[in-house]
Amino acid sequence: MVEENKKKTAKQRPARRSWLRRFGSVVKWMFILGILGILFAGGAVAGYVTSIVKDDPVRSEELIQQQVSQNAITGFAYFRDGQPIGQLRTEEDRRLIEFNDIPQLVIDAVLAIEDNNFYNHKGVDFSGTVRAVKQKLLNESVQTGGSTLTQQLARRVFLNLDRTEDRKVKEILLSLRLERFLSKQEIITAYLNKVPFGNGSNGYNVYGIKAAAKGIFGLDDLDKLNIAQAAYLAGLPQLPSKYSAFNGVGEFNETAFGRAMDRQKLVLRRMLEENKITTSQYDEALLFDIKASLAPHTKKAYATYPYLMLETERKAAEILLSINEEKTDATDPAASTDDTVLLEEARQQLMTGGYRVYTTIDKKVYSAMHSISEDSDNFTKDSKSRGKEQTAGMMIDNKTGAILGMIEGRDFNIEQMNYATQMVRQPGSTMKPIAAYLPALDAGLIQPASIVDDAPIILKDGTKGFHIPKNANNRYQGLVTARYALNKSLNLPALKLFNDKVGIEASWAFTKKLGITTIQDDDYNAQTGVIGGLRYGVSVEELTNAYSSIGNKGAFNDAYMIEKIVDSQGKIVYQHKVNPEQVFSEQTAYLMTDMLRTVITEGTASTVRSNYKHFKEVPIVGKTGSTQNYGDVWFMGYTPDVTLGMWVGYKEQINTLQGDTQKRQAQTLWAKVMNKVIEKQPELFVTKAFTKPEGIVKKTVSAYSGKLPTDLTDKFTTDLFNTKYVPKDSDDGISKAKYITYGGVNYLPLEGTPEDFLKEKIVVKREKPIQDLVKELLAAFPAMKEHEPLEYYMPEDAKTDFPTEVDPRVDDGNAPAAPGGVNVSYSSGKAVITFTPSSSSDVVGYRLYRSLNGGTFKKQAVISAGENTVFSPGTPETVNATFYVTAVDVAGHETASGSVSGGATPTPEVTPTPEALPGTDPTPDGGAVPEATEDPGMIIVDPGSSDVPTGSVNDPTGGSSNAAGGSNNAGGGGNNAAGGGNNAAGGEKGAGKTK
Repeated sequence: MVEENKKKTAKQRPARRSWLRRFGSVVKWMFILGILGILFAGGAVAGYVTSIVKDDPVRSEELIQQQVSQNAITGFAYFRDGQPIGQLRTEEDRRLIEFNDIPQLVIDAVLAIEDNNFYNHKGVDFSGTVRAVKQKLLNESVQTGGSTLTQQLARRVFLNLDRTEDRKVKEILLSLRLERFLSKQEIITAYLNKVPFGNGSNGYNVYGIKAAAKGIFGLDDLDKLNIAQAAYLAGLPQLPSKYSAFNGVGEFNETAFGRAMDRQKLVLRRMLEENKITTSQYDEALLFDIKASLAPHTKKAYATYPYLMLETERKAAEILLSINEEKTDATDPAASTDDTVLLEEARQQLMTGGYRVYTTIDKKVYSAMHSISEDSDNFTKDSKSRGKEQTAGMMIDNKTGAILGMIEGRDFNIEQMNYATQMVRQPGSTMKPIAAYLPALDAGLIQPASIVDDAPIILKDGTKGFHIPKNANNRYQGLVTARYALNKSLNLPALKLFNDKVGIEASWAFTKKLGITTIQDDDYNAQTGVIGGLRYGVSVEELTNAYSSIGNKGAFNDAYMIEKIVDSQGKIVYQHKVNPEQVFSEQTAYLMTDMLRTVITEGTASTVRSNYKHFKEVPIVGKTGSTQNYGDVWFMGYTPDVTLGMWVGYKEQINTLQGDTQKRQAQTLWAKVMNKVIEKQPELFVTKAFTKPEGIVKKTVSAYSGKLPTDLTDKFTTDLFNTKYVPKDSDDGISKAKYITYGGVNYLPLEGTPEDFLKEKIVVKREKPIQDLVKELLAAFPAMKEHEPLEYYMPEDAKTDFPTEVDPRVDDGNAPAAPGGVNVSYSSGKAVITFTPSSSSDVVGYRLYRSLNGGTFKKQAVISAGENTVFSPGTPETVNATFYVTAVDVAGHETASGSVSGGATPTPEVTPTPEALPGTDPTPDGGAVPEATEDPGMIIVDPGSSDVPTGSVNDPTGGSSNAAGGSNNAGGGGNNAAGGGNNAAGGEKGAGKTK
């Protein structure tokens, strides 16, 4: 049975497999393993690629189109006439071009060297990649690179430029995706708009073929490129920094140019191999002189016009910011972003958006102004302690507010701040017309012939108790016309207008309407703000702008420098609109202009008067200004067409201007700038006179009150008036009175006061009697740390004041103490008698007695107490004369001094009759200098005369007979300081002076 089973088992065993079957099995398993290997490798590669791109977004067609077409485009600024100022600030020059504007020659040159299979691949040229690898491994002389144009575009748009394997993988995948959504034309256009070509002849990095042609060859039209130039440009993008013929400041680089020429020859050879050019074209291109065709070296706009370019950038960015804010939804959270951040975003938008900014700057005006500021001979030498004397100026078109030119500073390399627009300094007396005279004129509170009182006012001061402002000439001139007060830049009349007549609040409200934006809350408490005592001050731009409204007949235009802004598509995104606002009447503007005319012809602007050369052709008016210790000096002047404001000082206001030349420097530079601008751009000055509007008349009024003369009036002034405000009331500013003078003040006499010490004259009734002023001064002195003597504060016309108080001296019941130290001397052959005053407090004056040849003593003259201690009777030296002096008190008691020149004790006579001897010349009123017959600022005329002195604005030369206090004005001649002194800039805390 067992045997049987074994047989059966043996019979059932299969036959052995053949070798063919074994081979097939091996192949099968190798195939399986191969598939598994491929799958594994593919998975590994896929995993590797996935790990690289896992953080990269899948870019949509819309996003790809948007980012490829997005370009940072260079912007430009232009002068008023369309001439280019230069490229907006960036180190790059980018100019876009459309595909249809790219010559085929340029495309052929670029593809020949960068991607000769461009139209056949789908984003990646694998054969080109293999070829590039082979060239690199074998270090072949010709290396074409493995990246297609599509890859280079993908890298530049979406990736960084680091040479890593990861980046290469991303680049390939992005290229494949770009080819799905972009046409070949779009790809090559984007490439030629984005790739760098090195530096241009002005030093800017040029991006894109259009900027390259302009920056390297000076060609705006690509069709003007020849084969040699096209090949030169096509070779640059591979290594633009290595091949750039110009460095960062536009200087020629011979070594780099040589490398670029080697590269150009390679491009030409590739073009020949690709049959893009013929052999003859190739040979001709090799012979072309590329170096000779390079653009000439030019400076960057920021080197040529650094101040102007920065100001254009700043103002244009502010405009774009306002446009952006208008578009922003008020509910948008981004709307609350910090203004500084938003302004920077607007600036970046301007820099990269291809905007064209058209300014109002006149190139000739700007150059003329800078020819003055850039000439060091026009300035004081630099000081080691104070630095460089700085200046700023601005010229504005009166009718539009357009800024025609400016001086932003003297040296951009030292100070980049624009002193004309960004600096804020104390305005000194240039604020007087804006905050005092203009609002007062417009409200009818004053007219040019109105009488104002140049007498002290006492202001409260937190540190000194009280503050008494002064004038630059260190004196108070009393009652003067408003015109004269402005001509001589007197502080007190302006302060009274500002504080009392107009009021601080109304004055600042008026000032703000004229574009002054720097008024602070603290300034409403600054009683000296009208003469420069502001917290911060004003800018040259805003102050010049305010004055231009006067030249524009009372219509204010906000000054502007940007005429329009055009985007990269040629669309006007901003256009300035002139929108004048009538702030004050034409009549007010004309009267103010006429008053400012005589500031030049007869007032403080003597340096302008001496240096300005065009009075006959171009009429000018203006106002001086300076601050305490001359930390700042100003001149604001205008013609019927333009206004020019000038400032001079140092960077730090604590560094003051010194010497007469520096103190008048603003006037000097103003005249020089105006002379130069008129010479270079005369067509700006077409209006030959300030036009007088309807409603202006000429009237003669009392020089005491500014009202209609009466029979008592003996002093007159004639000037221009707004017909609305011609005075209707009669002169009530004078009266006839009998009075006695004590301490420079007129008083009503006590009963018993001797008649020979009394005066009976026409006296002035001023708004604040001198007696009241004296009381206020005496009350303030104890609270002041320092002050001048009482006499310093007495106005020059105090002796003409109407008495309202009784003589404060009281009779002590005794005869007064005798005067002492009586002495006679001779001057020019005539006797001069001096004495020392009596020690008695009730003395009203002194009498001089004389005896000839031992005869009777007779009274010669009297002097009121406090006036003088010198008699000049005019007695000749050849006459044998003896003199003595007596003191007289308020009750008439008289005490004699000892005799002089004779020794006999004189016996005084009771009120002897004066004797007029031949050859003698008794001194009127007791020997004091005769009083002036005219008050400062008053013009005495015959009211019936047809030849009444006045000033016409159309006569820029003025004249000595003008109604402003010229040579006919008492006190207005050579003794009237036109300048000098210090200006108040420190508000109430400084007892400074301003002009």
